[in-house]
Amino acid sequence: MKFKNWELAFIIAILITLLCGSALSREQAELSDKLIRLHVVANSDSADDQALKLRVRDAVLASLAPKLGGVTGAAEAARIIEENFASVRAAALREITRSGYNYDVAVSLREEDFPTRDYDSFSLPAGRYNALRIVIGDGAGKNWWCVVFPPLCTEISVGDENAAAFNELSDDEVKLISEEDGYVVRFKSMEMLAKLKKLFNK
Repeated sequence: MKFKNWELAFIIAILITLLCGSALSREQAELSDKLIRLHVVANSDSADDQALKLRVRDAVLASLAPKLGGVTGAAEAARIIEENFASVRAAALREITRSGYNYDVAVSLREEDFPTRDYDSFSLPAGRYNALRIVIGDGAGKNWWCVVFPPLCTEISVGDENAAAFNELSDDEVKLISEEDGYVVRFKSMEMLAKLKKLFNK
């Protein structure tokens, strides 16, 4: 069977995607074992609820920061977070009440699928991560994602005085998530691999 040029190019592109995506998927899985994401879901998409979401985020981070200080691994961080669900929820509720709302808050720690996400000076590949999930009220609004451990939710650049946040990551993992080595193309190959897997598993 003879392939047309465009068909051959398409097949080669798929093979490259599969090879690159598989390797990166392994890297992402190793990376996800060292991170705990933060996932805050707003009550709605109204401007007020979206602004409240960010204030709740800040309250949650402020509540957890002293408890996670000096923690050296994601497993220990997860244990501490779970032990402090009540104080995390209380911090969120205080901010909600202070802002004049009476929304409830649901707090959980669970594995979730995340898309590729770009931040000011780093990016995280799509994949499955352990996440602290904060749902405000109806949870019908847009999400806010970042990393609660290591504490990367503040603006950070690899190599600056805050680089201790990367101490648990290998050099290759830092390169994977920092703005180096063509991460956009590499991460997109992982997303394409995930889509192909879903397509062939139907």
